[in-house]
Amino acid sequence: MTASAGQVVFVDDDEALRGAVVQGLELAGFEVATFDNGPAALKALSRDFPGAVVSDVRMPGMDGLALFARIQAIDPDIPVLLITGHGDVAMAVAALKDGVYDFVSKPFPIERLAVALARALEKRGLVLDNRRLEAAAAQATAGSPLLGEAPVMQRLRATIAQLAEAEVDVLIQGETGVGKDLVAQALHRGGPRRARPMATVNCAALPEAVFEAELFGVAGGAAGGRPRVGRLELADRGVLFLDEIEGLTPTMQAKLLRVVEEREIWPIGAAEPRHLDFRIIAAGKIDLAEPVREGAFRADLYYRLNVVTLVVPPLRERREDVPMLFGHFLAEAAARFRRPVPRLTAVVRDHLLGHDWPGNVRELAHYAERVALGLSSAVAAEPGEASPADGLAERVERYEAMAIRETLAACDGDARTAMALLRTPRKTFYDKLRRHGIEIDAYRPARRAPRS
Repeated sequence: MTASAGQVVFVDDDEALRGAVVQGLELAGFEVATFDNGPAALKALSRDFPGAVVSDVRMPGMDGLALFARIQAIDPDIPVLLITGHGDVAMAVAALKDGVYDFVSKPFPIERLAVALARALEKRGLVLDNRRLEAAAAQATAGSPLLGEAPVMQRLRATIAQLAEAEVDVLIQGETGVGKDLVAQALHRGGPRRARPMATVNCAALPEAVFEAELFGVAGGAAGGRPRVGRLELADRGVLFLDEIEGLTPTMQAKLLRVVEEREIWPIGAAEPRHLDFRIIAAGKIDLAEPVREGAFRADLYYRLNVVTLVVPPLRERREDVPMLFGHFLAEAAARFRRPVPRLTAVVRDHLLGHDWPGNVRELAHYAERVALGLSSAVAAEPGEASPADGLAERVERYEAMAIRETLAACDGDARTAMALLRTPRKTFYDKLRRHGIEIDAYRPARRAPRS
């Protein structure tokens, strides 16, 4: 059984025509609800209706044009297609200017109506997706930075709320880009040490040669060096965040073990240790149990750090959160670049739903930045993204669209500059914009509000 091609409300007082059209549309995969009058059809419509409406123009009582006007009041973005007789074509053409999506003249092949409906439903889907993204972006501007309504994220936020007030050390595990630093920040902000700093140490980026000086500090006059406060001392009475903990060498692990056990440091050249008070939050891209078994990570240090473990899920395991996150990142990027928030296109939507996001939330945020800049077509042109079935013509078309978008982004949507850079005549330039569905206004910076 094939999936539904989309919902259709079909309105016609002719029972024979109604039956024939419905049969043809259902064979084409559409889900059809039929009505013999406009008022009854209106009861099935709302602002959230995900489909399209097909109506005969000439009907007793409420005709097709009156029905269209009532639908416009419910939601002007619901596509309405009119069925007309030969004498109604001029009227139908005028109705197109008022917002009617399309019309078909009797008699018509069912394939003609099916093709028009497919286009209308694609447009309706994009409208509703854009609305959801806008709502998600508005919702995401407040509250926890750990966004998402997937059950696994709800459980993670609840666990963080429970652990934040506790003074236990926490080990965070998760792939690159999932937001382990956001989890650490949430634990810090929700805990009793929130008024004190959280000192971050990227263990993988810290060379072993400077490990002691950077972390433990240097006492005054030690080896002729200037005194330096170590990063661990900066975390006193606060939180120490050890990021990429798996990057510690065996020597560094041994030196850190005493800090974890005793909460004290011995600065280089100091005559005595300094006792510190901090909570430790460590984060790793891998499950440290594996390098412990292999002898690459000290078991005693692992068990000292692993009082409580929080696992941050990858984006592929909570795909339902992708639209919300994308909407949030897109709004942020548009504001940062001083551009209007662009509308969602079919290319972007397909990428959002079909991509596995191996770079997780960070990759999604970077993609949103490219979309905000009008460079989303670059994704389809990246190695591995193009379909092997694409021929030369399709690849040339994709490259041409990408080049136009990149040029418009570079010149802030200035058409004359873009035409000069692309060495393209005016008519050819605008023909290409229409063919590729490129809205030049999306590349023009938003007008700044006047100063008060």
